[in-house]
Order: sequence, then C-alpha cells, then structure tokens
Amino acid sequence: MIEQPKVENSKKIFWGMDEKTFIVFLHLSQYAGIILTGLGFILPLVMWLTNKDKSVLIDEHGKAVVNWMISLFIYLIISIILIFILVGIITTIALGIVALIYPVIGAIKAGNDSFFNYPVSIKFVN
Repeated sequence: MIEQPKVENSKKIFWGMDEKTFIVFLHLSQYAGIILTGLGFILPLVMWLTNKDKSVLIDEHGKAVVNWMISLFIYLIISIILIFILVGIITTIALGIVALIYPVIGAIKAGNDSFFNYPVSIKFVN
C-alpha cells in the first residue's frame, strides 16, 4: 500500500487563530473597553500593528477599525461639547448605538469574507 504524503495546512496563524477568525476578533475587540477602560482602543490597535505586515486582509480591516475608533472618539468629544445646547444628548445616544452595532456588522461581514467600511468614518490611516 502506498502512503499518501501529508499536505501541510498552508493557512497562516495569527495569535493562535486562522486569518478569518483573527479578523472577526479584530472587529469584536472594540468591546474590550467594557472590561477595562481604554482596552477597546488598545487591543484592536495592537492586533492590527503586530500583524499588518503579514496579511493584506488584516491590514485593510485593521485600518477600517482604527479609523472608526479615532472618528468615534472625535465625534464623542464634539457631542459632549454640544450637550450644552442639548443637541449633544441625541448625538451621544446615537454614537453609543452605532458603537455597539458597527463592530458586530464588521465581524459578521469579515466572517462572510466581506469588508465593512464603517459609515461616517474619517480616513486617518490610509
């Protein structure tokens, strides 16, 4: 009987996960801020920075996530300032809602091999 050669799995592994799973967690890592303040910004940033040169997909999704987080922070500061004229209450609530929804949409799209460009996200990192 002739033995078939074993084929190595050519999938790249990032932090113990395959590329697709890593990208899904890259989007969902924004929720880490619920556990520890600031971690929701630091974790996705570290995930992207440590692997951006190893995968084009991780680089593209990471840029989208980082651009969204920076944009969200700026919008939140503006909304807090606008609270003094009452408009900020509505915008702050709206930002809270989209901050909860967008990472889930990004993760679902990444899981389906698609890309989610976060709406109203300013392109800081190109």
